[in-house]
Amino acid sequence: MVKILQMVDTVSPKKRSETMRAVKGGDTVPEMYVRRLVYSRGYRYRLHVRGLPGCPDLVFSSRRKVIFVHGCFWHQHRCKRGSRIPGANREYWVAKLGRNVERDRATKRKLKRMGWSVMVIWECETKPARLEELERRIVEFLEGE
Repeated sequence: MVKILQMVDTVSPKKRSETMRAVKGGDTVPEMYVRRLVYSRGYRYRLHVRGLPGCPDLVFSSRRKVIFVHGCFWHQHRCKRGSRIPGANREYWVAKLGRNVERDRATKRKLKRMGWSVMVIWECETKPARLEELERRIVEFLEGE
């Protein structure tokens, strides 16, 4: 058992580099689910408005509302996937992911001070079994005060 865990934790630098290069910054599968869902309900939005803190994924300017679609691992959600920390170079990952979480908090505070309402949708919430619940939450967010 220990031998298997050691094999899993020790990925070659070349393989790790390939894996990290494959990580997309935008147009992710969860983000596309959310976009399609919102658009099908008749809401129109702008994508990745650089003039706003954090460059939100979806911006509803007339409503002063933004939606971020966060990857559970990268933004440290409290689900199974978000709770993982790579075994190799652990100190680096703990610090990096901690900075991501702190930056997310600061971004949310800045947007709220500017009069924007913020919704965060987690990657795990975009699974097919949870889409009905997600749609209800999005509509409540966009229609509410």
